[in-house]
Amino acid sequence: MTAAGDFWLSSGFRLLDRDGAGDEAGRLRLTPAFVAAYWRRPEVAPVEESCDRERALHEALLADPMRRVTDAELRALADPDAADNYRAVLRFRDFLARFPTIEAAYLHVARNGGIDFPPMFVDHMAHVVLRAALDGTADPFRVRAGELFFRPQRVTLGDDRIMVADQAVVDLQAQAGRALEAGGQGPMVEIDVLGEENRDEYWERSDGFDTAVDIAFPQPGLDGLARALEAWVAHLAGVVCRIAPLRRIDDERWVWHIGLDRDANAILNALYEGRTLGDEQLRQILALFRMEIDDTAAVRDTVAGRPIYLGLAMGSDGVIRMKPQNIIANLPLKPTS
Repeated sequence: MTAAGDFWLSSGFRLLDRDGAGDEAGRLRLTPAFVAAYWRRPEVAPVEESCDRERALHEALLADPMRRVTDAELRALADPDAADNYRAVLRFRDFLARFPTIEAAYLHVARNGGIDFPPMFVDHMAHVVLRAALDGTADPFRVRAGELFFRPQRVTLGDDRIMVADQAVVDLQAQAGRALEAGGQGPMVEIDVLGEENRDEYWERSDGFDTAVDIAFPQPGLDGLARALEAWVAHLAGVVCRIAPLRRIDDERWVWHIGLDRDANAILNALYEGRTLGDEQLRQILALFRMEIDDTAAVRDTVAGRPIYLGLAMGSDGVIRMKPQNIIANLPLKPTS
């Protein structure tokens, strides 16, 4: 059983080392154990049909997770799909190894883009970096809201509630329901709403991603999201800020905003420019926040002393696909020498 205050073991946080001093103090250093966990994933683990060369390569990588692998070795595998899976993990591994910490690697992606590995690995980085940023928290709503950073969420609206649940788990639940209707049996998944009465149950289920949470104003789930964002900015950007949920933006001197996903960014841009939006677009906006950075000297002169507005939206399909790198890439900070 996972103890209260520990969570997201699947992130690999416990497999990484933490720097103790210097500019990277408290940040996560890559370890062979962290990489070995990727070699144990089902995408690259040998199956019954795997050839001897694939089995030998897999065994060698478990023994030495950072081992160099040549393209000739990959071309020698009988299954080209298996070779492609190995290439994806190798590219991710080698990318991480270029940086002093996982955070530095993530910051590079946030600010520069241009990855040569599948985008899901960016979500993996967000998962473990946020785990580090939230380390020691005792608030399950903060951690549950943090799941939005790296897992798409299905939204259900009604009765002044904005209920979000993990899209993959919701789909699995629907699949099980259809199987039962057809007289078969599917994987049983139970999604419970996280509330004050069952909040302590979250810790032992955190890796199941099987709780829903209400992020309507002023529910604790929305406050949890604000606190998770504060921790994220402090950990990655080294900036102390205060983030408060809003019902609406009413500011004639609105100077800066950041969309936490693609849809929110487009909607906030339109509102900032004074364009009229249809009801469907406005309905997509789920949460607004006011962000204030404590150290105004670090903020661009045109923004210093003014609030930064944040927005979170769902897509037209009712799914939140948050991009937490947006807030890091678009902070209005002065360039550092």
